[in-house]
Amino acid sequence: MKKFIEEFKAFIAKGNVMTMAVGIIIGGAFTSIVNSLVNDVITPFLGIIIGGIDFSGIIIQIGEAQLLVGSFIQAIITFLLTALVIFWLVKFFNKLTEKKKEEPAPEAEPAPAPTPEDIELLREIRDLLKK
Repeated sequence: MKKFIEEFKAFIAKGNVMTMAVGIIIGGAFTSIVNSLVNDVITPFLGIIIGGIDFSGIIIQIGEAQLLVGSFIQAIITFLLTALVIFWLVKFFNKLTEKKKEEPAPEAEPAPAPTPEDIELLREIRDLLKK
């Protein structure tokens, strides 16, 4: 059991898991924004274009059961908009990372090769002869 807990701690501490958790939290908040956009802006606008149809009011009655077709249509619109915005975000971040990769890193001057020992000796002899 102790080994299991240690493995679980190591798993949780990994950067990917933390990044995923942050993404899920932001995604939840983002979903409420997209839901509001769909329910309060786009769906009424589409209803006006189509002829005043309120999607939330579209219900099909089959016996005692009610099929909430309008709610389903709104869910589809919400999904498509969410997927579209996420696509744009991923595309935007991919362009940013590509630009960073394209920028050449400043090249460091290569260290001079060490001078061979015989050349050093010849220089010392030359300097001594000059004196």
